[in-house]
Amino acid sequence: QVQLWESGGGLVQPGGSLRLACVPSGYVWEIKSMGWYRQAPGKEREMVATTTRSGSEVKYADSVKGRFTISRDLTRNTVYLQMSNLKPEDTAVYYCTMDIVGEGSSRNDYWGRGTQVAISS
Repeated sequence: QVQLWESGGGLVQPGGSLRLACVPSGYVWEIKSMGWYRQAPGKEREMVATTTRSGSEVKYADSVKGRFTISRDLTRNTVYLQMSNLKPEDTAVYYCTMDIVGEGSSRNDYWGRGTQVAISS
């Protein structure tokens, strides 16, 4: 059973930075794509950034372009989200997602439980 584990959330002041990380547990044959989504109170979950395994296709929400960077370390099966110049409107629970080929060549989308990011002075 694959599970995703996020880390790196916290409380920072506006203009600050955080780096989120996400790693799967369980058997992973190959990760096809990775991404980060977020959900603010009272709002729907929205895409923040996604990347393919090769990194050839990277997408960002317009609201985070130039401030956030998604990266991955395939040797560690880890995806990161470097967040800079954080704004109060970035406050949300951030979720990691991965499209994973696992045991028996099964392929599924997995989601982490989320990590809280709060931006406040």
